[in-house]
Amino acid sequence: MSRVPLRLERINDRDVHDDLMLRLGTYRHVCDSYYLAVDESARAGQEVSDSLVRLLDQWGEHLQRVRLAGGTVFLPFDFSDQCTAWLRVSSPDGRRATVEAGWSGIEGWSFRPSDFAETARRVHDFDPIVNASVECDLDDLIAAVAQNRDSLARHAGR
Repeated sequence: MSRVPLRLERINDRDVHDDLMLRLGTYRHVCDSYYLAVDESARAGQEVSDSLVRLLDQWGEHLQRVRLAGGTVFLPFDFSDQCTAWLRVSSPDGRRATVEAGWSGIEGWSFRPSDFAETARRVHDFDPIVNASVECDLDDLIAAVAQNRDSLARHAGR
């Protein structure tokens, strides 16, 4: 079990609306996998579960870069028509991190979840959600994301 209370999971597979849940500490956020399902890029998966695995792969890649020199990255988790929700991960030293959930006015249709790096650099309007944050060791956060990714991959049959 991870020491960082962070998890993105599919809570039902009947539809692509209200089927995902982000858990961050005591905060819970239900959202849609719709934009993951309609992402037709070569990097996207054939199924929503595959696209979730790809999303968490990218989260891990971004976190590894922060681990090297510190800094801040944005990791998307909710793609809506008029906005997106992101995790802002800040680490001044590459060892300790603050993870905050929040909103941006960047529309979910304006980029592909399977390749969010360029858009993440343009999140300048991040609005944190009250009581939706944790502080942790960055290595533990990276391990939690990897564990979450591996669990999704097992359920996807990968």
